[in-house]
Amino acid sequence: MVTEWVEPGVMTAAGKYASLFDGLPGDAAGIARVVQGLLIHEFWAGAYGVTLAEDDRDRVNLRRVEQVLEAVAGRDDRPLDQAREPGSRIATNCRGFSVMAVAMFRARGVPARARCGFGAYFKPGWFEDHWVAEYFDDGRWKLVDAQIDELQREHLGLSFDLTDVPRDRFVIAGDGWALTRAGRADPDRFGLTSINEAGAWWIAANLMRDAAALDNLELLPWDLWGAMPEPEDTVDVALFDELAAATAGPDLAAVRRLLADERLRVPDEVFNVQHGRKEALGLR
Repeated sequence: MVTEWVEPGVMTAAGKYASLFDGLPGDAAGIARVVQGLLIHEFWAGAYGVTLAEDDRDRVNLRRVEQVLEAVAGRDDRPLDQAREPGSRIATNCRGFSVMAVAMFRARGVPARARCGFGAYFKPGWFEDHWVAEYFDDGRWKLVDAQIDELQREHLGLSFDLTDVPRDRFVIAGDGWALTRAGRADPDRFGLTSINEAGAWWIAANLMRDAAALDNLELLPWDLWGAMPEPEDTVDVALFDELAAATAGPDLAAVRRLLADERLRVPDEVFNVQHGRKEALGLR
């Protein structure tokens, strides 16, 4: 049921900043435009003539929309639909753009959820670690990449509709798992080329993140927990086959049943790789 993704979740709740969403556009293109005027991707900052200080760069570790909105308002208290200059935007990554878009969709009563997977439009022949938002429109779920503005579109040479991204251009983690298991794609082409990491273990990790996001808990791309494999680990193929099948529909009841498994359940503390420490999520 699409109603499962209308109310804000732990990470997408605007909290005391909820009124900032009043009067914002409700369409995908409008929401993406607003998000792009508030946030800047840490790895694209140089393309906008921005050099991020370390304190600014560390804002990518803000998990909750409320925290990001606090940073936005603290720097510039104008309405959110007034685009900030690039140097005044809050640093984030693809997950941050996607979660903010989801929060704005939901504030307008549009069912939406963040999806973790891989973009096939960043480097030819590669499926790059990436997040987008998925929203319900005209009787079906559509993918919108709220990160890609005109500068990035031109740089990447993209011609498809970024408010309805084709499913072969953004591959949800579970679909990537199924493709590689069927021998239709090479798992060593799924990962993050900037750090030269890829493989079935990376797909499995993103599959866990996508499942958690379907249950309204969008973790950071470098948060680790439970059975989430690392490069040297043996991947539990049977477990991830089942999880991929559940997220494909998705079958939310099946996803939640699997997330109750100790191997997949999101604990109150996860390991933040960037910070090198365990951090409490404040879920309980």
